[in-house]
Amino acid sequence: MNGNFRTQVLDVTTGTGERVHDLTAACTAFLDTAAGGRDGLLNVFVPHATAGIAVIETGAGSDDDLLAALTDLLPADDRWQHRHGSRGHGRDHVLPALVAPHATLPVIGGELALGTWQSVCLVDTNQDNPHRQVRLSFLG
Repeated sequence: MNGNFRTQVLDVTTGTGERVHDLTAACTAFLDTAAGGRDGLLNVFVPHATAGIAVIETGAGSDDDLLAALTDLLPADDRWQHRHGSRGHGRDHVLPALVAPHATLPVIGGELALGTWQSVCLVDTNQDNPHRQVRLSFLG
């Protein structure tokens, strides 16, 4: 399966605030070498208990709307039983139940088959961990 499976780990700095970080260009660059023009699947996975992967529109306000919705659903207050870290950090541990830590996407002819306005994004609300890893895996 070695020729059919390729993987790469991205190091992403998200900073100390809530962030939606667009990974689409990094996914495309990875597929340029990993897919070799083949059809297959790209899996995007964040191995952290406080981050997720979303396929959304960016740049027109949807990324900010997502963060606002998450703030409404998961307020950074003292209601959370998980209490280490900054105030309200327990909400960050609930985030992956709403924004999954992975997405599997179609690759056609070596290119990511996204819709016109779709982007692949890392969603990170955890201000306590500014450094993330994202694993990209292509199965052809």
